Amino acid sequence: MVVVGGGSIPPPCFLDPGLGWMTRTVPSRSALLRSGRIAKLFIFGDMSRDLESPLCKSPTLERSYTVVQSDWNQTWHTNTPRFTSCFQTTIMIWIPCIYLWASSPFYYLYLQKSSRGYIRMSALFKAKMVLGIIFVVLYFSSTVYVLWEANQGTPQAPGFIITPALQVATMILVVFLTEKERLKGIQSSGVLLLYWLLSCLSAGIHFGSNIQRTLEGHFREDPFHHVTPYIYFPLALLELLLYCFVDQPPFFSKIENDNNPCPELRASFISKITFWWFARLMWKGYWKPLQTEDLWSLARENSSGEIVTQVETAWEKHRTRFLPERITEPRKFGREEANGEDLDETAILLRPEHSESKALLRAFWSVFGTYFLFGSLCLVIGDVFMFMVPKTLSLLLDFITDQDTPVWRGYLCAAMMFLLAGLQTLFEQQYMYMCLVLGLRLKTAVTGLVYRKILVVSNAARKATTVGEIVNLVSVDVQKLMDLVIYFNGTWLAPIRIIICFVFLWQLLGPSALTAVVVFLFLLPLNFVISKKRSQFQVSQMKHKDSRAKLTSTILGDIKILKLHCWEKNFMDKVFGIRAQELQALKKSQLLFSASLTSFQSSTFLISFIMFAVYTLADHRNILNAQKAFVSLALVNILNTAHSFLPFSINAVMQPCVPSYVLCFLAQDSIRIRNGTFSWCRESPPCLKRINLAITRGSLCAIVGHVGAGKSSLLSAILGELHRLEGSVATKGSVAFASQESWIQNASVEDNITFGEKMDQRWYDRVVEACALRPDLGHFPAGNRTQIGEKGINISGGQKQRISLARGVYKRAAVYLLDDPLSAVDAPVGQHIFEQVIGPNGLLKNKTRVLVTNAVHLLSKVDNIIVITSGEISEIGSWQELGRRQGALADYLRFSSAENGDHGPTDLDTAGLMAEDKELLTGRAKASAYLSYLRVAGTFVWVYIMLLFSCHQVASFCRGYWLSLWANDPVYNGTQRHTGLRVGVFFFLGLAQAIGKFGSMAMVFLAGTVASRKLFRQLLKDVVRSPMAFFEQTPSGNLLNRFSKEMDAIDAILPDKLKSLLGFLFNLVEIYVVILVVTPIAIVAIVPLTVLYAGFQSFFVTTSCQLKRLEAASRSPIYSNISETFQGSSVIRAYKAQQRFIWQNDFKVDRNQEASFPAVVADRWLATNIEFLGNGIILFASLLAVINKSHLSPGLVGFSISCALQITGILNWMVRALAEMDNNIVSVERVRDYSRTPKEAPWTSDNPLLFDNWPTEGEVEFQGYSLQYQPNSGPALKNINIRINGREKVGIAGRTGAGKSSLAMGLLRLVEAAEGQILVDGLNIAQIGLHDLRNKMTIIPQDPVLLWGSLRMNLDPLGKHSDQDIWTALELTLLKDFVLDLPCQLAYECSEGGRNLSVGQRQLICLARALLRKAKILVLDEATAAVDLESDLQIQSTILTHFRDCTVLTIAHRVKTLLDYDRILVLESGQVAEFDTPETLIARKGLFYQMAKESGLI
Repeated sequence: MVVVGGGSIPPPCFLDPGLGWMTRTVPSRSALLRSGRIAKLFIFGDMSRDLESPLCKSPTLERSYTVVQSDWNQTWHTNTPRFTSCFQTTIMIWIPCIYLWASSPFYYLYLQKSSRGYIRMSALFKAKMVLGIIFVVLYFSSTVYVLWEANQGTPQAPGFIITPALQVATMILVVFLTEKERLKGIQSSGVLLLYWLLSCLSAGIHFGSNIQRTLEGHFREDPFHHVTPYIYFPLALLELLLYCFVDQPPFFSKIENDNNPCPELRASFISKITFWWFARLMWKGYWKPLQTEDLWSLARENSSGEIVTQVETAWEKHRTRFLPERITEPRKFGREEANGEDLDETAILLRPEHSESKALLRAFWSVFGTYFLFGSLCLVIGDVFMFMVPKTLSLLLDFITDQDTPVWRGYLCAAMMFLLAGLQTLFEQQYMYMCLVLGLRLKTAVTGLVYRKILVVSNAARKATTVGEIVNLVSVDVQKLMDLVIYFNGTWLAPIRIIICFVFLWQLLGPSALTAVVVFLFLLPLNFVISKKRSQFQVSQMKHKDSRAKLTSTILGDIKILKLHCWEKNFMDKVFGIRAQELQALKKSQLLFSASLTSFQSSTFLISFIMFAVYTLADHRNILNAQKAFVSLALVNILNTAHSFLPFSINAVMQPCVPSYVLCFLAQDSIRIRNGTFSWCRESPPCLKRINLAITRGSLCAIVGHVGAGKSSLLSAILGELHRLEGSVATKGSVAFASQESWIQNASVEDNITFGEKMDQRWYDRVVEACALRPDLGHFPAGNRTQIGEKGINISGGQKQRISLARGVYKRAAVYLLDDPLSAVDAPVGQHIFEQVIGPNGLLKNKTRVLVTNAVHLLSKVDNIIVITSGEISEIGSWQELGRRQGALADYLRFSSAENGDHGPTDLDTAGLMAEDKELLTGRAKASAYLSYLRVAGTFVWVYIMLLFSCHQVASFCRGYWLSLWANDPVYNGTQRHTGLRVGVFFFLGLAQAIGKFGSMAMVFLAGTVASRKLFRQLLKDVVRSPMAFFEQTPSGNLLNRFSKEMDAIDAILPDKLKSLLGFLFNLVEIYVVILVVTPIAIVAIVPLTVLYAGFQSFFVTTSCQLKRLEAASRSPIYSNISETFQGSSVIRAYKAQQRFIWQNDFKVDRNQEASFPAVVADRWLATNIEFLGNGIILFASLLAVINKSHLSPGLVGFSISCALQITGILNWMVRALAEMDNNIVSVERVRDYSRTPKEAPWTSDNPLLFDNWPTEGEVEFQGYSLQYQPNSGPALKNINIRINGREKVGIAGRTGAGKSSLAMGLLRLVEAAEGQILVDGLNIAQIGLHDLRNKMTIIPQDPVLLWGSLRMNLDPLGKHSDQDIWTALELTLLKDFVLDLPCQLAYECSEGGRNLSVGQRQLICLARALLRKAKILVLDEATAAVDLESDLQIQSTILTHFRDCTVLTIAHRVKTLLDYDRILVLESGQVAEFDTPETLIARKGLFYQMAKESGLI
């Protein structure tokens, strides 16, 4: 007997596994405290005689205490473990209370900021409050009872007094928070639910302990404390159940009137963390195709208006901090300032470039930083649970090794592994959800900022930027920023994970664990070098991608020019050349990525091999048992995960071109324009010099001058579109602008005219009548509601001009800037518009009007005339004043006559063309898409890839099995035999696995590159070979989407996801094989779990694919809108319609996010449920190992469970890879869709009648020719029967819509004949190839468009002519002096569409191009409409001189231009009205006579 503190107890026994049962003397109390065993005794012990801690010790027993009969070892080894009574009544109760008090300040602040309305006192709330009050009464009663006992002289331990008092205070806090939640509209509380869960566990343990004690006959003498646990537990359980439900919606909530709110707002806390609130949409999507109406409304915090406003505010706030002191004063963006002074522009130019970047990044952080930190906290907590799993595995393997260990310990370990893995899943998925939602918000912010920048971008920036680049920016490049959000934490968290893994490995293997550092010292520098090199290839790839996007955008935007001049193949070859360089860079990048991934994934083997080899070979007494081998392997897998996370993190962070390009675009200076000296960009010479201009209010001012004099530039300066070098400009009142190139939206006629203004039917009718649109509306299929195609492609040039003018008139602005709006209409219509709209008696008679015009007969009717010569104002004054001066105006009028006219437009069908992507597909991707993709790369390649994956996985299985045999090697005299053999075979198996891994991944990437190259070539060929009707009906946004987003998915995403899918599939098969080999009965659990897995996968993939397709369909309108806005930004600014267009863009972005957000949630729903299924497999594998403990070796159990631990990630990533494949394989469907669209006729033919020098005469004959644009539309040309002799010069005249341009389109077969035929030198043109025909003809279209590239390329794209020939052509077209003055002359870079040149200059360049081609037949479709009369006469003289051996067909509305032609063809309503010499037609006094008379020639 040992006497301790005055008492005596028998000496306790403890179990030593190595020495058997022994007795020992109980250590002193101080020794227990020092050793830490007092803590174990405090928790575990015999319920009848507890070891008393200071919390539970009575003051009267301070000098003595009793040691329990069974110490820690006996308690741990007992078959009925339980906590001590002291622990149950103190610590177990305090844990939930401490949790709530610690979290309540933060939760209270959150509630204070929340404003969702308030909730009425529902039955659920009342039940919670009633139970809360009951708890307060019970806890208060318990406190009073304890104090009463103490007052009666019964000794009370401190813990017994503290506990009920703390419970009372905590319950009052619970009641307060419950009421606060109701007032703030919180329907489900996660904080209080977790409190009640902890309280329920605490009360349940106490409840079970009481029952066990009662069954053992140890009924407590104190009935109050004995009965209370039976009351607390049911009440706590009931309260927990109540908090699992959701309260009713709050009043005055912003989502109250929402027809389809997001269910997350009304979901319970459990539903939120498991994402089961998404299940209803998943179910709906599985059974029927999802439509846009099925998608939830976007929450306010995710909407464009909310996000972009916050980012703009934060950006402006941070920008002011980073600016130098002298430019920190706020600056107005208006065109009018009181003092007329501007900030020194040098200060802006000297602003550090990085300051804008830093300011934008700070703005992003201030708006999104808190949300990102919460997500990072979830990731850190998930990592804590992740590292507890290997420790639990160690305990389980201890249990398997020791056959005498109580079985409950095995079950406890299995349950703990499941619980820890489940908690890890919940926290990691919350992190991913937060990151992905944050990524969507970041995408919304960047898209909104870019769009807002487009509306203020300067002409210099527009010259340097194309639509294709901007589409790339908001599609492909922004995705990189979204990836950065996910992978950024890896840059700091991965090294911490690695350090923790090494600490745990040191505990297992000692100093041998540090040898793994050698692997890192080798792999980390290697992968940093690889990442750096790969980033260089990515920069190169993106550079080529932008070049390809520019050129592709040019081809799609100017496809008509390419087809007319037979340049399709040449430009396709240029694109293919750039594409080859892009794919070469991509291939090198992917090979390096394969090497990087292989090195990281092989690091598991390398680390374990070096550690095990050093550990076993350094000292023969070091035994590699199952615990050391497979716990180390589990830690190395975590280490490898952290290690593998690094390349993605590094890759995401080291994307220099992506964020910098975003910042570069957003940080371009917004120019504040003043009148004076202006240039189109900083680098170019001034286009306007020393301008001094004052226009009185309400006056009509005309601007005249030769081509390139600066007329349109002056209007651009007033609008603020030019770069100001000096001076100032101010405009007062609202501005309306009618550009020379009419900008038309893809909307109805009515929407184009009203342009966002409120509909005023009477004013609308007056405007339509005044702009001569009433007859046109009568011919349109749907009248005012007729949809106009993109860029107005289905209406004539005159109709576009008049609609553009009507838009300005309808606005009722104060100032009207009219850039030659009469050039595209015939003389009678022009006269009507001037009289009814612009002139002294028109609708705008009281407005300030600035009219650029070449119609000299109108100059006498204006108030003031501004004459511009070489960028300077030569004269200003009235018609009479300038007439008396005989100055610059007199020189201008010398070669001019008083007449103006019209040209016949292209009469395209006005069927409704909307910018919506009509190709929305439903359901899962078709197997044909997969087969198409696989077939493109080659069947043999994929067979070889499958063989490589199989070899890799077999080597992996053999390596793991070999390690289990090694761990089971028996120990003889403290050593294991055959260690050298084990190490050698282990190394060669790992090496074979690494070789198979690299080969399989590299082959997948190479096969993907081959498939991508072929699909892109086929896509471009299919699009370019489509007829013009295809481009008229297909919005450019759809096509740009195919060439950017869809091709990016095929380039990068599909090969990566396919590689992942195959890798995970083979890994899963290996894990199943391992588990079944070790515990065959596991098939009973694996089969149903696999069925569940297949069910989840089927539900997810079906719905996810539809969500992705809805997202893709809603994405194309964004790109179309960006393209449209980029081209019409000056018009939008002139009308001050920026805010309306911003709202429209925000609406389109929100529609896209409405589809993107459910797709994000679907991923998280899948990941959470799949990982729980994987955790279930871990649980069953562990339980079966516990049950079959006697039949299994520790090595096999370790092998099985270490593989099972990987299954959650594998299942999750495999289904996600499959879903991503299904979502992105639609890109293959979408790019192959165009292979099924109608194609135009072959480019070449083998017609034996076609010879090299055809046509020799240039004779053209129309025989019963009719032309129809659409099958359901009326004919544009009807029964044309005319014959044009070789070398004859024929003018084509007619009113707007008569069919003049249609005749030219039919001759060049842009539209095929509906009836009849056209013969050229007796050969039916329908029987020869399109290029055979078009190469023999030259056309100058009515829309003079230049391609993106050098001036020389635009003149001679095929490089067939010398510089001397080009300069000669420029001289003949009066452009030589202009080109000589350009900075780079022939190398001068033309912007997209030639926007940095005037319309007249562009027309002359097109004419110079025609001179170089020297075709036998020349067609001029309003080739001189935008030039002054003097230039027109000189050009006509050039044509008649240099094309005297050619047949010339000229479409013109300047009647004087046609008087020198051999014959005149007059068209009316698509039919031949007159065809004879000018003299004869005038003598007949028919239609041509009327036109000549109206022009003042008769």
